[in-house]
Amino acid sequence: MIANARNMKSQKLPTLEDVDKGKVSLDEYEAAHGEDIPEWTDKDFARARRMREVFPEIVDAFDRLRGQRGPQKKPTKERVGLRLDHEVVEHFRATGPGWQSRINEVLVNHLKGGTR
Repeated sequence: MIANARNMKSQKLPTLEDVDKGKVSLDEYEAAHGEDIPEWTDKDFARARRMREVFPEIVDAFDRLRGQRGPQKKPTKERVGLRLDHEVVEHFRATGPGWQSRINEVLVNHLKGGTR
């Protein structure tokens, strides 16, 4: 394979366009790009280790992507029951999803002395 890789460096590698035009087969394209992966033997399976043993941080990142929360980045908000005028609620609901966060933003700006 290494000798083959050295020979391929001096030649122009086939492109996917070459495959589309029928100049080379997909198998030839994959072999030229080193993507022709041989089947695993019993010896390969015996040497294999679980992903978590080799790259635990990557497995943790994938787990978070599937819906598990990571560490809290900002202080949490406090849940309260609050009665607001109907007009206020309807105004913010009409702005779409996130309307409760926008009410919070208006209140935070008011505390900082700004207006919105």
